[in-house]
Amino acid sequence: MNKFIFICWLLLAGFAPLSEAGAAIFGAAEFYLDNGLRVIVVPNHKAPIVKQMLWYKVGSVDEKIGQGGTAHLLEHLMFRGTKKVGHDEYNDVTQANGMDGNAFTSQDFTAYHQSMDISRLELAMFLEADRMQNLDLSQENFELERDIVYQERKQVVENNPAAEFNENLRRLMWGEHPYARPITGMPEEIKNLKLEDVRDFYHQHYAPNNAILILAGDITPETAKILAEKYYGDLEPNIQTLENKWPEVKNEKTVYLEMSLPRINSVRIVNSWIVPSYAQEKSDIYALAVLSKYLGEGKTSKLYKALVKKHKTALAVETSYDYGGRSYGSFSIFAIPQAGVTPQKMQEELDAVLRQAIDEIDTKEIEKVKLKMRSGLVLLRDNPNDAAVIVGSMAAAGMSLEEIENYEANIEAVSADDVKRMAKAWLRPETKVSGVLKPVEKKHD
Repeated sequence: MNKFIFICWLLLAGFAPLSEAGAAIFGAAEFYLDNGLRVIVVPNHKAPIVKQMLWYKVGSVDEKIGQGGTAHLLEHLMFRGTKKVGHDEYNDVTQANGMDGNAFTSQDFTAYHQSMDISRLELAMFLEADRMQNLDLSQENFELERDIVYQERKQVVENNPAAEFNENLRRLMWGEHPYARPITGMPEEIKNLKLEDVRDFYHQHYAPNNAILILAGDITPETAKILAEKYYGDLEPNIQTLENKWPEVKNEKTVYLEMSLPRINSVRIVNSWIVPSYAQEKSDIYALAVLSKYLGEGKTSKLYKALVKKHKTALAVETSYDYGGRSYGSFSIFAIPQAGVTPQKMQEELDAVLRQAIDEIDTKEIEKVKLKMRSGLVLLRDNPNDAAVIVGSMAAAGMSLEEIENYEANIEAVSADDVKRMAKAWLRPETKVSGVLKPVEKKHD
């Protein structure tokens, strides 16, 4: 299983495929089962392969206080089999049938996916539907996976100085919001988790009306509907209304963190802002996506050309915009200074170049950026794996199929004034969360 944070929707901040104006990107179809399961089909008949991807609208933000790591631990347990398909049998069956399967847990979502020959799709659908409601949550399996997750936390996070820095910066940025919590949970939380905690979480959130099924590849919508009804149609929906009320984050002051840690070879600088997500303000995300591309995505971006090529103060600089969260979004700028450039000097240069880049936003520049976004991945729709990830991430963020298909048109509708307005409204110095990670200074005798 993939244990790393997988922010799929970041792929979309940088590019959309080139197509005729107004044309659908994927040519997808969708339908709903009576139990509430949303199914999206992305046909691609170039090869007899298909990808099944099941997205649950649940992640670490849904955990109770003190029960951090529940969502991630449940992801592990989903591979321990059911009362019908044992753990060893599950692995043997998937491997014997050439299925390439995996999963990931994020703050807002958990997803399971398999790529396979089309002849194995029904088997994959049976296995996935079976574990949606028939998981074998035995005490033995629970204790085994809890120990694995605990050791993973120690290995992947606590032995990684960059991860420690990122977790501390996240706590300062988000405060009392669930986004401040690590997806893995803290070690003491993992150790104190009980089987009942995970079982309750499973029964509350793993249901067809809290999931999205993506089928991308050599399948028609008509066949997909028949198979979805056959394998998922009898699953019971969750009758509970699960609606989180997110705490408000007041973005009213600057926050700064500086850490010197061992096993760090170079200085790293992070500047982040809390900005609108799709769930909060649909109309803003396209201008913010264009802004991210304009500022720091690629070697022709404004910040890269100024800091890396012209001033030569940075080894690398890039931006990212996460619009897919169920609560707030975030906008970040990352930079690595050249040897001999102090963090203070790097930050001063970055601030100055950022101000200038925002002031220089004009129609000509933005039209160039939008063209690059459109032509970035011409063959996106031809790869069922990519299509499933992109469509799934957009749908999980709350987009309708119409908006998914019209992503390119919505990018095209963004004006230079829209981009400048978003930059001035959200990338303000007085609301910046910044951090510096430095190597530990060597002591001289």
